[in-house]
Amino acid sequence: MKSLEELKKIREASLANMEMRNTDKDVRIVVGMATCGISAGARPVLNALIEEIAKRNLLNVQVVQTGCIGMCTFEPIVEVFKGDNEKVTYVNMDAEKAKKVIAEHIVNNKIIKEYTIG
Repeated sequence: MKSLEELKKIREASLANMEMRNTDKDVRIVVGMATCGISAGARPVLNALIEEIAKRNLLNVQVVQTGCIGMCTFEPIVEVFKGDNEKVTYVNMDAEKAKKVIAEHIVNNKIIKEYTIG
């Protein structure tokens, strides 16, 4: 950090990240981040979701982490809770699929069935 301006940018990024964890949101996205999920690539999925939400300025979306979801062979797993709709579980995710989930499911209300289970 070399200037007060850099510190302000870091602060703004941190506040934006914290805002995504706010529980007063219409959409909640849960990423399985237990050891099984992380080893399967959940961290890049989580980062891609956060970046895509920030890029699209989606203020009504909350992103949270959870432990083991219980289906380790399908990791990385992303669960989407949107309004009063039934939970949608996306499996075998990667960063590109995560971006597509934001574009199709969150923005355009189209579940990507080929990524789901159950």
